[in-house]
Parts: sequence; C-alpha cells; structure tokens
Amino acid sequence: MPQTLDAAAVRTWCSLALEALGREREEIDAINVYPVADGDTGTNLYLTVESAAQAVEAVFSAHETEHSAPAPADVVRAMAHGALIGARGNSGTILAQLLRGMAERLGAGDHLVDALRRAAGLAREAVAHPVEGTILTVAAAAADAAEASPDDPVRAAYEGARAALDATPGQLAVLDRAGVVDAGGRGLLAVLGALVEAVTGEAPSAPGPTHVHPPVVAAVAAGGGEPCADGGPAFEVIYLLEADDAAVARLRTRLDGLGDSLVVVGGDGLWNVHVHVDDAGAAVEAGVEAGRPYRIRITHFDSAAGVPREQVQRAVVVVVPGEGLADLCAEAGATTVLARPGEPPASGELVEAIRRAHAREVVLLPNSAELRHTAAAAAEQARTEGVRVALIPTRAAVQGIAALAVHEPDRRFDEDVVAMTAAAGATRYAELAVAERQSWTTAGVCQAGDVLGLIDGDVAVIGADLPGTAEAVLDRMLAAGGELVTLILGEDVPEGDAVAERLERHVREGHLAVDTVVYLGGRGASPLLIGVE
Repeated sequence: MPQTLDAAAVRTWCSLALEALGREREEIDAINVYPVADGDTGTNLYLTVESAAQAVEAVFSAHETEHSAPAPADVVRAMAHGALIGARGNSGTILAQLLRGMAERLGAGDHLVDALRRAAGLAREAVAHPVEGTILTVAAAAADAAEASPDDPVRAAYEGARAALDATPGQLAVLDRAGVVDAGGRGLLAVLGALVEAVTGEAPSAPGPTHVHPPVVAAVAAGGGEPCADGGPAFEVIYLLEADDAAVARLRTRLDGLGDSLVVVGGDGLWNVHVHVDDAGAAVEAGVEAGRPYRIRITHFDSAAGVPREQVQRAVVVVVPGEGLADLCAEAGATTVLARPGEPPASGELVEAIRRAHAREVVLLPNSAELRHTAAAAAEQARTEGVRVALIPTRAAVQGIAALAVHEPDRRFDEDVVAMTAAAGATRYAELAVAERQSWTTAGVCQAGDVLGLIDGDVAVIGADLPGTAEAVLDRMLAAGGELVTLILGEDVPEGDAVAERLERHVREGHLAVDTVVYLGGRGASPLLIGVE
C-alpha cells in the first residue's frame, strides 16, 4: 500500500470527501449539540472541504493550460490552503488545521503515518482549551491506530477513528444526554473514509449509528458551555487574519479572555480565527490590533426561538449579492441576507434572518447553487423551532426577483410556493464576469481580462467588452423566446447608465414584444446579471 499520496490521489480524496459530506451533511447537522447546538456542523464541514476541493481543482486547471502535471506537494498544500481560507465553524476550522498538518508532512514526502500524527498534534495545539470526546479525540485515535499498523495505515486510521467516535458519548456529558456521537468527529470519519477509498480503491465499512441511545433529557444544550439557554456567548466570530506569529500569540491571550471555543489555525502569516463571544466588536478589534482581519463573519446564537410570531403570517427571506438588490427586495417586503464576494452566508446567518422575519411561514430564496446545502440546513433548523419553511432552490438573483414578484402572502402557503417556484423556474439567468487568467471554458480558451458570458452557469460567450458580450448573451437567450428581460448592473460598471441604455435599445430593436427592466445591484454585485422570463 502506498505510504504517501500522489497528486491524483489528493484530488480524488478531496472529491470523495466532498461527496461523503454532501450525503451525510443533514445527519451530522442533526446531531450537532457541542460546542453549540446550532445544527450546522455538517454544513460547515462540507463548505470547508468544498473550498479545499476548489483550490485543488484550480491547481490542476492551471497545469492543464500548461500541458504539465502538478507536483504532489503543490496539490496537497493547495488543499490545506483552500480549507484554511474557507473554514466554517468550530469543526471546520479544526479540520482545516488537520489538513494543514497532513500537508506539512506529505508535502515534504513523509509517510501517511507521520502526516496523521502531525495533523492530530497541530489541531490540538490550535484549540485554546481542548476537550475530550470531540473531533480532537477522534483525530488522535486515528493517528495512534495508523502508527500501530504501518503496513496499512489508512484503514487502521479509519477503524481507530470509528472506535473513538463510538466512545465519545462516554467522554462528553452533553453528548451522552443527547444520545449522540460527536458531530465533528463524525464528519472527520467521513473525510478519513474518503482517504481510504482514494488510496485503496475500496470504500471502508460503514460507520456505526450516530444516535447511541434516546436523549436522557429534552434540553440537550445544557452544560458544556453551549451558548443557549444557560447564558453562554451570544456570537460566533470568524475571520481570516494576516499577522505575524508574535501578534497572533497576543491575540490568542486576548480572545481567550473574551469568550470560549477559541481556535486559531494557520501559519506563515495567514490565520483563521474562530471564537464565541458576547462582544463581537471587541473580538474584531483584537484582530485589527494584531494585523489585518478580513472575510469577517459574525453569527448571532439567537436564544429567542420561542419569541411569539403573531406579527406576520408569512415572510420571504432572500439572499442577495449586492446592496442595491438588498434595498430593492426590502422595499418589496422581504427580509434580506447580503452575500458579499467570496463570503457566502453561513447557515446560522440564514436561521437568524428567518427568526428576524417573525413569521409562522417563510419562503427561503438562496439565489445560489452553492448555497443549496447551507439553505437546507437553515430551513431544517428553523422547522425545529416551529416555523414552516419552504426552500425554493433559486440559483441566481434574477430568479429570486421573479419569484418575489409573484409572491402573494394572502393566498394559501402551498399555492404561493408553487407560483413562486414556477416563476423562478421559468427564468433563465446569465452573468457577465471578467476572466482572471487564461483558462479553458465550454466556449473555448479565454485570456485574462476577457469578458465571459455565463448562461445558466456555463460559459457561452467570450468577448472583449461588457456591452458587446452582453448583447451576444441576450441574443442567445432570447432565441428561445421571452417576454421580459431583467438587467442588474453592478456598481463598478463604467458608464453604467449608457450600458443599460444600449442594452435596452438592443432588446427593443431586435425583439419588439420583449420588455426590459433595469435595476442597480450596488456594491458587491456582479458587473451584470441578466434574467429572461
């Protein structure tokens, strides 16, 4: 059995891990009671590995254009870096550090046994106050088992992790009361199972049950420091930080005094900081003093799930990519969640928005294919709090606007959802973006600076300027018919008014029966979004 991973094996590992977490996300979310019972551990792990897999694919894509194969060290480091910048939640942040530890050893050509040992040690060092019965325990058991079976380390690591996971309820009281195994450890087992399959070509034996016995008490979120009814910290704060080692050491001390669940991972000047606090501003200010924090995410652990919802019978919660669209949707009566570039909202943010709507019935419009798992997790969490939630899988902002346009809160909930779903489904969508580097696309090879016209997510047109490319995209979309064109212009489009006027005129002259409406997406929006109904 190979003792190291080549580039192809790392790529396969990432892909299989993402598939496994996608399948098991809901089950892992459902057993998430530690350190916070917020039902998003599976989703956070999925999004962390998704970022790692995207970084790996970017390395392969770059080498494909150069007709060369990437070095294993480059691929494994990309995996770790992708996980670091995309890490979500407590368990996702620890997983990123586990992958970093493995990358350090595998990138240097060391054996898998050494990589697993370094991963477990580095992850434990990153947690301010390690707790047994968690993902840290499962990682340590995997390393111990691999070390004891050097001839078959990956299978041994998986079996050792599985045994340790089954034992977690006996190590952590909150798990025992809930009758479940640790959610973070369960996610790590899925990642290790993918590693087994990537190395051996065979899937490992199925893991044991996640529920080990019925809950001892109904309120499983008591004790253990969970910020729920027992008055724990109110906010989860996560950010990337550019800072040197000395500044990070001081930051650890300061954040440890502000809250709990402190995890700081990374190195070489780039860190991912995770902490639960009551004073979110102070946690961010501490990062500013240490270096340059960015991609800041603050999630409120709302303990007011029992707040009466008599004010509104039905509401719409919509994710929007720009501030102008947020204003537009808010004027239409929707509760909005802003998705900044490179910073999609976490499931906790969506749950908070659903709570903020104070409605018995909520229609959730994620407006992004990448948010499908996050939105599903948020919807499931809200349902446990007594809210009837319908998730319409809109994949673009223009589909969300179409759905919102036909929303009628006075008709029956099911009828309203059907009408909104039909309107969204009847809306084809396109996006214009600028290529950052030379790359192969479904429309041919693009160069850095080219304008790409993506229709329904695939590159269909490559052009030299935005107006000309937009006209070509509109012609392709309207060739199949249409009654209404929606244009959403980003804030950074040069001479945006002139561009909008030109495109309106193009539609009017070429398609007499088609109407056009223009909205300003504002800061954070793509250069141009197009919808055709």
